[in-house]
Amino acid sequence: MPGIQISGLLSNSAFDWKSVVDQLIAVDGAPIAKLNRDKDLNVQKSAALATLQTSLQELQDSVQSIRAGNVFSARTVSSDTANTTWKSSSASGTAIGTYAFDVTQLATAAARRGATGITAGLAPTTDVSALTLATLRTGTAVTAGTFTVDDQQITIALTDSLQDVFDKIAAATGDVTAAYDPVTDGITLTRASGELVLGAANDTSNFLAATKLANNGTGATASSARLSRLKLSGPLAASGLGAAITAVDGTGQGSFTVNGVAFAYNVNTDSLGSLLGRINASSAGVTASYDLANDRVVFANKQTGDLGLAASEPAGGLLDALGLTPAAGGALAHGRNAQFRVNGGPLLTSTTNTLDATAHGIAGLSVTVNSATAQSLQIQSDTVAMQGAIQSFVDKFNAVQDFIETNTKISVSGTNVSSSLLSTNREIQDWASKLQSLAFDAVSGVTGTVKRLDHLGIDFASTTGHLTVKDPGKLATALGDHPDDVQAFFLTPTTGLVSKFYGYLTTTIAGDRAQQAALTKANSAIDTQIATLQSRLENEREQLTSSFIKMLDAQSAAQSQNTYLTNAFFKNNSSN
Repeated sequence: MPGIQISGLLSNSAFDWKSVVDQLIAVDGAPIAKLNRDKDLNVQKSAALATLQTSLQELQDSVQSIRAGNVFSARTVSSDTANTTWKSSSASGTAIGTYAFDVTQLATAAARRGATGITAGLAPTTDVSALTLATLRTGTAVTAGTFTVDDQQITIALTDSLQDVFDKIAAATGDVTAAYDPVTDGITLTRASGELVLGAANDTSNFLAATKLANNGTGATASSARLSRLKLSGPLAASGLGAAITAVDGTGQGSFTVNGVAFAYNVNTDSLGSLLGRINASSAGVTASYDLANDRVVFANKQTGDLGLAASEPAGGLLDALGLTPAAGGALAHGRNAQFRVNGGPLLTSTTNTLDATAHGIAGLSVTVNSATAQSLQIQSDTVAMQGAIQSFVDKFNAVQDFIETNTKISVSGTNVSSSLLSTNREIQDWASKLQSLAFDAVSGVTGTVKRLDHLGIDFASTTGHLTVKDPGKLATALGDHPDDVQAFFLTPTTGLVSKFYGYLTTTIAGDRAQQAALTKANSAIDTQIATLQSRLENEREQLTSSFIKMLDAQSAAQSQNTYLTNAFFKNNSSN
């Protein structure tokens, strides 16, 4: 007799209850998948709105640059002289026109030139045995090597004295004598008879050049100028000045003023070079230098024009020794003012060669001249800057229109209809339409020749929302001939194109940000819903799992009972 069977539960077939649980959870989790798809779509929309915000901001920036850059009052300057070296510039709003400049005199700086020959001679007598070449106060330092006299090479070292050189010349040639003249502060070379010939192509010492000796076709030659020059390094007391500095105290301290600025010095510690450097770096407004060629010191104003240059010190001071005072032979060389005429008008003057409105009265025009010549300068509107600003506006406007059109369009192909990411967003489509209206509308409150963009040759391209310069000639004429009308069209307060666009774009950008914020908030709410649903699914999974485990336990118990009953039944039958 067959055993007792409990249908289903007692079946020996395997039952994959876990797969059943997964399938049940997957069915109940379908809303979460939809919520995630909604969330991903919101993220894409928010990213698109962020890109649109950037395009709107760039359009607003291009509008603002028209206002902030004063492009319609920008000017260019050109000269009728090809390759002119004059430097001209014009500020925003400079009056347009032609200005003929006739410069008859350039501005120069005043200078206080000291007396020449202020250095003491190389030696007070003809005795030069104590003067070494290394310390010789010539304008050019003597170098060691060889030089030639009457085809004879003379080799000298910097340790040689000047007398040693004279002796070497005499020994090498046999008939040429050399001597130093303290009156002329020069050297003479004399040959006993015949022509004296100096130098050779292979000389290595500059002795002849440094001592200003040259051939003259005779038997004798002398230095062409005084040899001694001031030493710019080392103490003033040892600089070689011909006049003594007496207006100092017992320590050698003295002072002088240049244009009212005081300079202290000490003859025992300060050098002429460092003192000249201090003057140049000061607020005295002069350039101080040592004129090596003429053995004199020169003070020159840094500013051009017929301006004074004052230098004072008690008698016997450094300024006297440098020959800068009238008593010592110094003199003021007056500077000159620039002189010019504009458009044949009266003679005008300027202390500098930069002729600006303070000199000629033309506001915004500056001309730096460097030649006493006549040139005509043409002041014109900077149409390149204007066209660049307008083209930037057109490009940014079209970029916004392109983006909105691409992301909101609905395409129909036969029975197939496809939408774009933002095709249901009517507000964004309204933004595009409103921007087109603002570009197309006339500007009120202006009376010039430009009241609409099409007066500048700008219009929409066929049936699209794109702006384009349809008539470049019309635009060029308006910018060149009527810049003030163009400026009024763009920049009239409240009603001008710039004001209208800027205000509307401010509102539009705020609306774009608000939409992004709304999408972010919506995704936050979706995250909350997903978390709630996931929690419910976890609870459901636990309940289902628990139920199937109990079912398995029940099945196991039933199987055990079935086995017991079967065994008991067969046992009783056997005993009967």
